[in-house]
Amino acid sequence: MSKAIALTGGTVITPKGEIEDGLLLLRRGKIEYAGANKVFAKSRYETINVKGLTVSPGLIDAHTHLGVYAEGTGGPGEDGNEMVDPVTPHVRALDSIDPEDKAFEEARRAGITSVMITPGSANVIGGSICVSKTFGRVADEMVIDQNIGQKMATGENPKRVYGGQSKAPMTRMGIAAMLRSALVNAINYNDKVKGKKGKAPRDLKMEALLPIVTGKAPARVHAHRADDIMTAIRIAEEFKLKLVIEHATEAYKIADILAKKKIPLNIGPSSTGRSKLELKDLIRDNAARCIQAGCHVSLITDHPVIPVQDLREEAMKLVRDYGADRADVFKTVTINPAKTLGLDKRLGSLEKGKDADIAVCKGHPVDPGTVCAMTIINGEVVYRV
Repeated sequence: MSKAIALTGGTVITPKGEIEDGLLLLRRGKIEYAGANKVFAKSRYETINVKGLTVSPGLIDAHTHLGVYAEGTGGPGEDGNEMVDPVTPHVRALDSIDPEDKAFEEARRAGITSVMITPGSANVIGGSICVSKTFGRVADEMVIDQNIGQKMATGENPKRVYGGQSKAPMTRMGIAAMLRSALVNAINYNDKVKGKKGKAPRDLKMEALLPIVTGKAPARVHAHRADDIMTAIRIAEEFKLKLVIEHATEAYKIADILAKKKIPLNIGPSSTGRSKLELKDLIRDNAARCIQAGCHVSLITDHPVIPVQDLREEAMKLVRDYGADRADVFKTVTINPAKTLGLDKRLGSLEKGKDADIAVCKGHPVDPGTVCAMTIINGEVVYRV
């Protein structure tokens, strides 16, 4: 069991603002108190003086492939895409995670305490997505939620993979049709399971889609182009699905529509080259424009597309280069992804009862030049300079 820890003297970032000479009390892996300094029973805590440092919630990367594409393993370590069938909702990212992937350590050293881990985007439906802490011995101990939705994909990736095999889907309309068919099959299966048409034998593919078609979990749709984003919205509205757009490279073109419809966006990575047709209209201030339009934005690295430890760099650039408000940008790597992942009761802010996942930095977490000095996960110091 983790020790009781008192972090004293630092600037504590709370939902109500930044508190200088603040105090954070951690006990049994949870936050016990976050706020102004006060008298506390020092004998009950290991006291760590963080004067001159900033204490914030641990950062969250809302879209990665950590452990699924393990660092330094090349082809043998690529376990994210089952490229023999365009519809594979029954595969689970959890079953591919290598907890010894060095990227987990690099995430911790950057103050990143939680990550979404998703299958790849080769398939129209790629499998279930999980959320994991960045510290632990085995994946089962690290994972917070084994299934926070299904990875789905539009556009270039499924077209390339299956068009190259001269099989469906070869076009965008083929992708949309295949997705609709799978959803209809899942709805029909659900009706059978509920006894409306008699008992149904177990079908792992259909079982995996039930949380999506019943509205318990979102479709998390890989979509770069604006037209692909609109296709995802069209299908989500047709089937009354919860929806999150992953990457959203051209979201700035339709930011007003996305804001009005309140579609969460996991934007990024923006610090890449325009390596394929879908990225030709990539702009570096996409997230800043979407924030300004009123969209719910979370920043992502899509690790290993860009290294997970560069999440803070992605945030910092929005403030330094594009004039985005620092407080708004800070939310894109803390409370916003926590909400989009459905875990804001546990993660994303320094509040009593939430998980004791903490980043202690020399400077504000999204300021240029800031470095992480300490990371705490579940109340345990897992990195310290």
